Amino acid sequence: MNALSLTRATPDRSAHPVVGSGLVALAIAMGIGRFAFTPLMPLMVRDGTLDAASGAEWAAANYVGYLIGALTASRFSGHPRRGLLLSLVGVAVTTVAMVAIGRVAIPGLGASLRAAAGVFSAWALVCASGWCLAELGRRKAGASGAWIYTGVGAGIAFAGLLTWLGGRQRADWLWLELGLIAGLGALLVWSLSRGQTTATADAPGKAVTAAGAARRSSPLALVLCYGTFGFGYIVPATFLPAMARDLAPDPLVFGLTWPLFGLAAALSVAAIARWLPHGSRQRIWAVAQAVMALGTALPIYLRTLPAIAASAVLVGGTFMVATMAGLQLAREAQPDNPTPLLARMTASFAAGQIAGPLLVRALGSGTEAMVWTSALATLSLLLSALWLWRDAARVA
Repeated sequence: MNALSLTRATPDRSAHPVVGSGLVALAIAMGIGRFAFTPLMPLMVRDGTLDAASGAEWAAANYVGYLIGALTASRFSGHPRRGLLLSLVGVAVTTVAMVAIGRVAIPGLGASLRAAAGVFSAWALVCASGWCLAELGRRKAGASGAWIYTGVGAGIAFAGLLTWLGGRQRADWLWLELGLIAGLGALLVWSLSRGQTTATADAPGKAVTAAGAARRSSPLALVLCYGTFGFGYIVPATFLPAMARDLAPDPLVFGLTWPLFGLAAALSVAAIARWLPHGSRQRIWAVAQAVMALGTALPIYLRTLPAIAASAVLVGGTFMVATMAGLQLAREAQPDNPTPLLARMTASFAAGQIAGPLLVRALGSGTEAMVWTSALATLSLLLSALWLWRDAARVA
C-alpha cells in the first residue's frame, strides 16, 4: 500500500481546513503567479505593451525566478506555513504591480516582476506541499493530500477563463483583477490555516520499516525524472495560446486553450484522488509522462485548432498528476523532513523548464525550432516514463 494512502478516497472532514488552505494557495501561486502570463501575453502584444521578443525574455525571467525560489525554499523547512503566507502576499503584490507596465518607464520592470513572481510561486509550491502533506499525515488523512493539487488546475482554469471572458479588455485591467483576487485568496489561506498546525504528533516516518526504506526509489532518480518532466511540458505550456492565436486571432477563440489546459489539470487530479487513492504513485507518474509525451508530439504533426486543443487537454491533464505523484513520492522518500527534497525536485523542474525555451531560441525561435524541441521533449518524457514504470516494480 502507498505510504501516503489511507482508507478514504475523499478528504476527511477534520482535514478540510488544511486541504482548503493548500488548494487555494496553489490556485493563487500557480494559476495566477506562475501561469497567468501565458494567456495574457497575446493580449499584451495586442495592446502594444509587449512584443514577442520581450515576452520570451519575461517568460525566461519567470523560469529563472522559479529556479531561485526552489533553491532557496528549504529555508522555510522549519516554518513552512510562514513561508507559504509570505509567498502568497508576494504573488498578489507582483501581480498588481504588472498594471504599471507601459505606464512607468523603468527599464527591466516587467522582467523583474515576472522573476519575483517565479520566486514566490516556487516558495508557495514547496511550502504548501511540505506543510499540508505533513499536517495531513499527522492527522492520518494522508490520502487527502492529492486534493490540494487540484488547486493548480483550478487556478489555471480560473485565470484562463477570466482572460477569455475579459479578452476584449486591456491586459492591464486583467492584471489588476487577478492581483486583487490573489490578495483575497491570501487572506482566505491565512484564515483557514490558523490553528491548524499540530503541536505534538508522531513523526510520519516512524512507521516506515528499514526494509521499506531500502525499497524506496533513489531521491536522485526522482530529481532527474522531475527535471525531465519540467523540460517536457514547457514548450506546449508556454506556446499553445500563441499557436492558437496564429490560427484564430479572436480572443474568444484562441483564449479557450488555457482554460482547457487548467480544467484538464484539475479534473485529472480529482479523478486520481477520488478513484485511485491507493494506487502506486510511481506508476501513476509514469503513465502521466507517457500521455504527456503524446500531447507534446501532436503539434509536431498537426498544426490545427483541434490538435492544439487536444494537446492542451493531454498536457494539462497529466501536468498536475505528475506534479502530485512526484511530490508525494518525495515525502515517502524522506518522510521526517520532506521540504529539502521537495525543494531539490522543484529546482530540477525549474532547470528543465528553463532549458526548453532556451533550446527553442538557440535553434532559431521559429516553427522548426519548436518542432525539434517538442520532439526531444517527447523522447525524454517517454524514456523517463519507462524508467519510472520499471523501477516501480522493484520498489513494490
